[in-house]
Amino acid sequence: MAHLILASSSPRRRELLQQLGLEFDVFSPEIDESVLTDEGIAAYVERLACAKAQAVLEQFPDAIVIAADTSLGVDHQILGKPQSKHHAFEMWQRISGRKHDVFSGVCVRTRTEKSSIVVQTQVEFQQLSLDDMESYWATGEPVGKAGAYAIQGIAARYIPRIEGSYSNVVGLPLYETVQLLQSVKALN
Repeated sequence: MAHLILASSSPRRRELLQQLGLEFDVFSPEIDESVLTDEGIAAYVERLACAKAQAVLEQFPDAIVIAADTSLGVDHQILGKPQSKHHAFEMWQRISGRKHDVFSGVCVRTRTEKSSIVVQTQVEFQQLSLDDMESYWATGEPVGKAGAYAIQGIAARYIPRIEGSYSNVVGLPLYETVQLLQSVKALN
């Protein structure tokens, strides 16, 4: 198999991809993650994943590049990573006691092929009290996480159910990633 590169600095994505038994390197590109005017959540995560893959492929043209981007959607708005404690609390107030969607765009690129997909998972969050929010923030876990939570960590205590791919909520939908790798003939 050709040189495989994960275009992400996320330790969660690295761990997920390792579950597949693949050997790969990690290279995290710098791209503009601004949301375009009237851009939907699915289009946004797919565009960013493909931009990351392209940026890495330009530096490693003989590689097979896997890139992903994950964001939460609630009321047709994108919830990214919290910029502050106050911002995290605002996000939790929006998702508390209701369902929201987690979208991941995944793109696999080679010099001659490109394949991408958007995976959507619905997550139900319990009603959070101010004490819950204070306690969770104090753990440090919400920092740097889309929606200010990590389903694979302490936040699991607040999530009674999901509909769809668990690995998608963590940051890389594994089943779909394998399908994309197979579509560009990177896996048998």
